[in-house]
Amino acid sequence: MEVFTLALFIITFAIIIFGFSRWADRDTKLPPGSFGLPVIGETIQFLFGKPEKFVGDRMKKYSPNIFKTKILGEKTAVICGPNGHKFLFSNEQKYFAAFRPHPIQYIFRSYQTKAAATPPPELPRDETKVLRQPGFLKPEALIRFLGKMDTVTQQQLQAHWEGKDVVKAFPLAKTVTLALACHFFMGMDNPERIARLVQHFDDITVGMHSIMLNIPGTIFHRANKAAAAIRTELMSVIKEKKDAMASGAKMQDILSHMIVITDPSGKFMPEAEIADKVMGLLVAGYSTVATTITFLMKYVGLNPDVYGMIRAEQMEIAASKKAGEFLEWEDMKKMRYSWNVICETMRLVPPLQGTFREVLTEFISSNYTLPKQYNKRVYWTVSTTNMNPEYFRDPQKFDPSRYENGEAQAPYTYVPFGGGPRTCPGKEYARLAILSFVHNVVKYYKWEVMDPLEKVNGDMMPTPEKGLPIRLHRL
Repeated sequence: MEVFTLALFIITFAIIIFGFSRWADRDTKLPPGSFGLPVIGETIQFLFGKPEKFVGDRMKKYSPNIFKTKILGEKTAVICGPNGHKFLFSNEQKYFAAFRPHPIQYIFRSYQTKAAATPPPELPRDETKVLRQPGFLKPEALIRFLGKMDTVTQQQLQAHWEGKDVVKAFPLAKTVTLALACHFFMGMDNPERIARLVQHFDDITVGMHSIMLNIPGTIFHRANKAAAAIRTELMSVIKEKKDAMASGAKMQDILSHMIVITDPSGKFMPEAEIADKVMGLLVAGYSTVATTITFLMKYVGLNPDVYGMIRAEQMEIAASKKAGEFLEWEDMKKMRYSWNVICETMRLVPPLQGTFREVLTEFISSNYTLPKQYNKRVYWTVSTTNMNPEYFRDPQKFDPSRYENGEAQAPYTYVPFGGGPRTCPGKEYARLAILSFVHNVVKYYKWEVMDPLEKVNGDMMPTPEKGLPIRLHRL
C-alpha cells in the first residue's frame, strides 16, 4: 500500500510539473524561428548553405534582431544586427560566457578527460587568457616583432613568387600567415616544418564547425587526423624549446611563457595541454589573417585606382627608410588608406562569420524571453549589418573611401573584431601582419586577377575555389 501511495504521489507530482512547464512555456514570449528536424535541427542548412545566408534568410523571415534555431546539437538563439551586437557586448559575463562548440572542444582538448571536456563557465579554459595576462599582444610587445613581420613577408614573396608570371594568392597568404604565427607564438623559424603544417591547419579550420561524425571520409575525421599530426609536431617543438631554455637561451615567445607558468598550486602546465593550447592560438592567428590577405589581393587587383593609392602611400613610407631598415611603429600609423582598404575587405568578406556563447541565466532581448533551461547557447554573427544599405551606402561596391568621407559607421554596425570585454585580443597583431604584407607586395608587384568571377567556397572560412590565380608584374 505504501508503495502504491508513493507511486501515485510521484505520478501526480510529475503531472503537475509537466503542466506547469507547459503553461510557463506558453506564457513566455520566445523568439520566433524553427528548431528544424529532430536531433540535427537546422545544422545542415547552417553548415552547407553558408552561415551568412542562413542567418540573413531567417532575419527576413522571423526577426532582424533575434531568432531561435537548433544547430550543432544545441537549441540556439541567434543574435543579429546592431541591437543584438550592443546587447551581447554589454552583457558579457552577466548573461553570457565564452563557449566553444563541441567539435572545437573535441579537437583542442585532447589533454582532458571526457568528464572535464566542458569546464564550468566560471573556470573557462581559454587560450586568450594566456595572451592577455603577460601582454604579448600589447603595442609595446608587438613593436619588437615588426622587423620579423617585414622580414618573413619579404622572404616568402622571394621564395614563392620571384621569377613567376602566374601564381596563386591564397597559398602564399596561408604560408606567410602561418610563418608569422609560428614565429610569434613559438619562436619557430623552420620553413620546411611550416610548409608541412599548412594543409593540416586548413583541415582543422574547416572541421571546427562540422557534424561530429568521426569516420573516415568525413570533415570531422580529417580535422582530428590533422590535429593529431600537428600535436606530434608541436610536442617535438616543446621538447626542443625546453632543451634550449635549459641551456640558457633567452626566450620571449608565448610557448616559453606556457612552459614556465604555474597554476596557484605551483604545478607546471602538462606538455599535452601546452600543445593543444598552442594549436588553438595558431589556428586563431592563421585562418582569419590569411583570408583577409587573400581577398584584399582580389579586390585591389580588380580596382587599379585603389592599387595606385595604396602604392603611393607605401612608396612614400619606403622612401623614408634607409637601406636595410625595417618597418617601425610610426610607419604603421601612416598607412591610413591601406587600413581603410583592409577594413573594406573585411566588410565584404568577414574572415570570421560568428562565435558562440554559453547562456548563464535567463535574459530578455528585443522583448523576447530566453530561459536558460530552454536555450543554452547564443550564436553571435558578425556579418548581418555589413551588406545592409541602411548602414552602408551601395553595400555591394568595394569602396575604401567610405571610411574617410565622413561616412562614420553607426555604432555596432561594423564589428569585425567583436566588442566589449571579448574584443579579439589579436586585433592589433592582425592589423600589423596584414599591413606588413601590403607594404611589401605593392612595393615589388602589380597584379591582375585572372578569374574575377571565381567561385568562393566556404562556410566559416571563405575560400577561393582555384586559390585566386593572379598574373604578376615585377616592378
